[in-house]
Amino acid sequence: IMDLLVSEYQNRQRIKEVENSFGPSAPQLFTPGRFLKGEGPLMKQGRKKWEQKMFFLFNDILVYSSIIMNNRWHKNPKIIPLKDIMLDDMEDFDDVKHQWLICTPCKSFHVSASSDEEKKSWMQHIEACQQTLLQEPVLQTKTTYAKSWIPDRAAQKCMRCLATFTTINWRHHCRKCGFVVCNACSKGRALIEHIDPNKPLRICKACNKTKDDQTFRLRGDSSGLWDEASILNLTPDPKTAFPLVGTRLWAPQRAVSPHNVVYVTKMVLTRY
Repeated sequence: IMDLLVSEYQNRQRIKEVENSFGPSAPQLFTPGRFLKGEGPLMKQGRKKWEQKMFFLFNDILVYSSIIMNNRWHKNPKIIPLKDIMLDDMEDFDDVKHQWLICTPCKSFHVSASSDEEKKSWMQHIEACQQTLLQEPVLQTKTTYAKSWIPDRAAQKCMRCLATFTTINWRHHCRKCGFVVCNACSKGRALIEHIDPNKPLRICKACNKTKDDQTFRLRGDSSGLWDEASILNLTPDPKTAFPLVGTRLWAPQRAVSPHNVVYVTKMVLTRY
């Protein structure tokens, strides 16, 4: 469970310890008015597998990093302003429990706690810090969140052309819709302002043809999940939103509430 720090002296000392744990390349975390609200390890869904990361919750930012040497040292810190975060609760799966989705403009990802109590504690404290920030007189702008990537293990074939992935036909991710695609289907590059306004990023051929990525993503909401009704009612029409003409996705696994959507971890393709 998160360790809450209330003493100003403890706060200053612990922030200094956190900075030192990153070694010579440590980010400067201590600034006037910043307080460390809690910290603890969480499991984070990566592109290939779940990995344990150390999370530090401040009153204005969330920091997570890789863990080395029995949690005494950390590396590769990622700093996310709390004002840019949206949380989405997730239901338990057989192999992953106590998880939720953290959405940010640059990257969205799933995290999992060791217990339901710990999960609720993290979510409640993050939301409480956000509510405090909202009370400050700052200009509020509409945030665009990055799509969560579909894990590599969920796709054995390109989700655009159905080519099988091999040791030479590698998996890639479209930065705009999050689909797993082959190199031939993701040669396009485009600027995605909320991810990186200066560097052209890889996008799939479907997203390269339209400015409305929601048409091709088939999502129920911004949570990064697929809408069940859209998947089960695909029609073999060249103008359909999903560019797999003449095929149907069948039996999506694992229903997820409360959004009544499904996270597809296995796809069976049937021809008409």
